[in-house]
Amino acid sequence: MPLYHLLILALIQGLTEFLPVSSSAHLILFPALTGTADQGLAVDVAVHVGTLGAVILYFFRDVASAFRGFFAVIRGRFRGDDSRLFLLLVVATVPVVVLGLVFKLTGLEEMLRSVAVIGWAMIVFGIFLWWVDRRCPERHRAEGWRLRDAVVMGLWQAVALIPGTSRSGITITAGRMLGYAREDAARLAMLMSIPTILASGTLLGLDVIRSDDPLLWRETAIAAALAFVAGFLALSLMMRLLRTVSFTPYILYRLALGAALLWIAYG
Repeated sequence: MPLYHLLILALIQGLTEFLPVSSSAHLILFPALTGTADQGLAVDVAVHVGTLGAVILYFFRDVASAFRGFFAVIRGRFRGDDSRLFLLLVVATVPVVVLGLVFKLTGLEEMLRSVAVIGWAMIVFGIFLWWVDRRCPERHRAEGWRLRDAVVMGLWQAVALIPGTSRSGITITAGRMLGYAREDAARLAMLMSIPTILASGTLLGLDVIRSDDPLLWRETAIAAALAFVAGFLALSLMMRLLRTVSFTPYILYRLALGAALLWIAYG
């Protein structure tokens, strides 16, 4: 695969994974709209690993806390902030893992990979984010994340299996709906992405691991590194903007892209 192709895919994944605009939809649309060959499973896994590294680095303190919580729970210590954060992340991840397996085993995953589905999801969930963000007050902070909230956000995260929904977008929407401030809803959504990307990357990467093609491994390493840089920059920018700017720019982008995709699909 040409280097510029890897660069484009890495930029697409890195810039859209954490923004509420759906990275999976953009990865599907790139070959569909440009006529280029599908990038394949290996590159998809690689760019997701790259963005996983970006979110771990950006939220290193929270990740370290969850990591400590993991070992505390193994020792049977369920009290404390570290254990609590780890257990809530596990709870929030279960729905998307279960539904993801259902989608994969039933073939729904491939059936939903269409321009029309992505277009409708872009518009519907973009409007939903706008409505929730305007209607719901900011009452809670991320430090007060509760079990009930983790369950609700986890169930909404599973909806992101529909291409075009946006995993970060729908979990941020759920966080705002529960009364979390914009920046805190985004922080929780990003932390929830870590076990989710790990789970999906493990599931998708089983075939890649079996490959002994040195060219394939080189391409995936390049794609992962580029996605890491793009993802870290995009995440840093979004978290800074949320302190002063609403989700309006992302919503307008979703509406414009969704309208264009529906025009292509039905026109």
